[in-house]
Amino acid sequence: MANLLLSVMGAIAEFERELIKERQREGIVLAKKRGAYHGRKRILTAAQATVLLHRISAGESKTKLAKELGVSRNTVYMYFGRGREA
Repeated sequence: MANLLLSVMGAIAEFERELIKERQREGIVLAKKRGAYHGRKRILTAAQATVLLHRISAGESKTKLAKELGVSRNTVYMYFGRGREA
């Protein structure tokens, strides 16, 4: 009997959590339509990103460039990936 009760309660909790997630996704979509959901601001300006991509293609070390710009190596790789896709 206890297993049945626990199973039912677990199913209800799971269903409730799915409803919460669904409402959250709907709220995010509405906020994006309103223009209130912008995401994080870019760390580098467009000019800095262009210079960064040129220097990477010239063969400069990504670690050195990251230190010079005051950003993480991960950020440099992120901009490098974006530049290749564009």
